[in-house]
Amino acid sequence: MWEIPAQLAMTTEKTVSEISSIAKSASLQLAHLSVDVKNMALEEVASAIEGGCSSILKENAKDLEFAQKENISGPLIARLRLNENKVMGMAKGIRSVIRLEDPVGQQQMAVEMDEGLTLYRVTCPIGVIGAIFESRPDAVPQISSLCFKSGNAVILKGGREAQHSNKMIVSLITDAIEKVDGVPTGSVQMIKTRSEVADMLNEEKNINLIVPRGSNDFVKYIQKNTRIPVLGHSEGICHVYIDSKADLDKAISIALDSKLQYPAACNAMETLLIHEDIAQETLLPLVKQFYLQNVELVGCDHTRKIIPDMKPAVKVDWDTEYTDLKLSVKVVSMLSEAIKFINAHGSGHTDSIITEDASRAKRFLNEVDSSSVLWNASTRFADGFRFGLGAEIGISTNKTHARGPVGLDGLVIYKYKLIGTGQTVAEYSGDNAREFKHKQLPTDRTKTGHIYL
Repeated sequence: MWEIPAQLAMTTEKTVSEISSIAKSASLQLAHLSVDVKNMALEEVASAIEGGCSSILKENAKDLEFAQKENISGPLIARLRLNENKVMGMAKGIRSVIRLEDPVGQQQMAVEMDEGLTLYRVTCPIGVIGAIFESRPDAVPQISSLCFKSGNAVILKGGREAQHSNKMIVSLITDAIEKVDGVPTGSVQMIKTRSEVADMLNEEKNINLIVPRGSNDFVKYIQKNTRIPVLGHSEGICHVYIDSKADLDKAISIALDSKLQYPAACNAMETLLIHEDIAQETLLPLVKQFYLQNVELVGCDHTRKIIPDMKPAVKVDWDTEYTDLKLSVKVVSMLSEAIKFINAHGSGHTDSIITEDASRAKRFLNEVDSSSVLWNASTRFADGFRFGLGAEIGISTNKTHARGPVGLDGLVIYKYKLIGTGQTVAEYSGDNAREFKHKQLPTDRTKTGHIYL
């Protein structure tokens, strides 16, 4: 039987330019899709994920075998590994997105500029999202469902270590949403190779936002090699500061959870700060628990006076995201020193204070310059699903547009809609110019009687 030569077969694959062009067209239709249609499609996806659990796990086993052969690091393998609970969690996350209010078409502002001339600011989708991530196949349904619900098309690129899992999940998603009338083809697409990433980064004409999720070096590479806006964080150097007014039991429980609940997560604690007044009584039981869990500890000179067998911390430790069973420990003399240290060495991700003193907590929450700041709670709470965002497309340490766990609200922008009755600018210029009223109007359309936009 005659077979198509490999060189010719390859020509049937869409180029990144073609994929992004299709996504652009799909995004223009998605922007006007009703919330009922979007939710119906997402329910199809959730059901498809549940029904395809065994197929997903079968493909994930192939990825795990590949990862082990390639000597991929333990933290990446931990993020890669799926089980039935994680797959069911994917479907649960999608249904939590379904329950969220439609972020598109929300009236943010209404101003009567003059009689018969009214200005509205209304939320709308960003357009096309390019999502590039490493290792975590559970990111595929999270990102896809958030983009779809917010009216954005998405182009996905996962790491080669998760290629089989990602391909299966994307296949289930695309087959499911395209069962629903009105959903455009190309709403969710995937590219496969590293060379295609470089092509994607040059698609500023069609792609409106890049969201990278991965290592520090990976995110920095993306930021340096595209003119497309980038939303994300390059690393998660998270701190827990145990204050002198801390409850000891709370402090130990929170510190252990922040490090051990999932060490590979970007919101896991990497540096523990402890006030010198309670350092000894806190460190002794805490270090014992960490050693029982095989955590490698490195500490400052003061810490090592209390725990002599602890390895010394070197300068680079304070600026390192381990994503593994390793922790840096430092004793500080006062709250202001802790805040200064976090702002100097943290990554603006997530930091927590443990204290019973409300005034100290307030100062910490106000002065630590991070996207999520917590009081008497584990850093692991900094997560889109746990924050009630349904899921997250990623965590951003940016100070523009969206910050912290980015859910639906971070995937919409807004446009201004001006409704007039024949006015011209000339009427508001010159010696006898009309004056603008600029009267603020309520934004709840049920109370205004204004045109619903």
